[in-house]
Amino acid sequence: MFSVVNLFLSRIAETFAKLKRDNRRGFIPFITAGDPDLQTTLDLIIELAAAGATVIELGIPFTDPMADGPVIQRASERALRHGFGLTEVLRVVSEVRKQTDVPIILFSYFNPLLQFCGSDRAHETSALPAFSFEKLARAAKAAGVDGILVTDLVPEEAGEFASVLRAHDLDMIFLVAPTSTDERLQMVAERASGLIYAVSRAGITGAREEMSAEAEKLVRRVLKFSDSPVAVGFGISKPEHIADVWRYADAAVVGSAIVSEIEQAQSADDAVARVGRFARELLSG
Repeated sequence: MFSVVNLFLSRIAETFAKLKRDNRRGFIPFITAGDPDLQTTLDLIIELAAAGATVIELGIPFTDPMADGPVIQRASERALRHGFGLTEVLRVVSEVRKQTDVPIILFSYFNPLLQFCGSDRAHETSALPAFSFEKLARAAKAAGVDGILVTDLVPEEAGEFASVLRAHDLDMIFLVAPTSTDERLQMVAERASGLIYAVSRAGITGAREEMSAEAEKLVRRVLKFSDSPVAVGFGISKPEHIADVWRYADAAVVGSAIVSEIEQAQSADDAVARVGRFARELLSG
């Protein structure tokens, strides 16, 4: 029997419930907030929503993105030159909410979130009291954020953080990988809400020519423990990749390939145009 962690039906859950009723699958693009600047981030979100995004992952730039490949690392470096913080990113989300209700997930390492909370104990996560996260949860909810995924927060240490998010009707998204044990998958199933992000392969982010067969096996394992939607990411860069993932998962996540389009753009307007065109090409298949 699956654990019910949220009594509310979040915007993410509602979106995937509608997809299921319509026998459709989801498309989840990732961009880095502030790359190339915050105004363009706003415009990119609006364009991606118009292009058919089911959910948008908004990456919070960080100085040590150890799980990311070179494309997203460079995006963080470009964004960090502007000297903004999470407060400014949440303002962008608030502005976005005037134009679209597409679900938005903050995709972050733990350190930037702790900095926003005013904590100076970034390396003692298990000892942080739950109220340390109230500021973040209130601000994220007020801005219109729907969920948070913390790449370096393992489920064993996420109880307090997840509880605070749940109290503010925010989804807690977890990563699982082919190396995850059944015990870890069950723990994630009990604590996650909204969706579960299945990493297609071990290693860092980055586009690949072919998808890993491990992804399909992982999704099947996850579904033994959870009835939450499962999104597959890492390496997806072509329409045929998305079509393949849609055979067995609820959504495909595209990150590095989209960020690469931004990196190659000649201007902010060109970035928005390139990303919109690329997103539509991905979905055309």
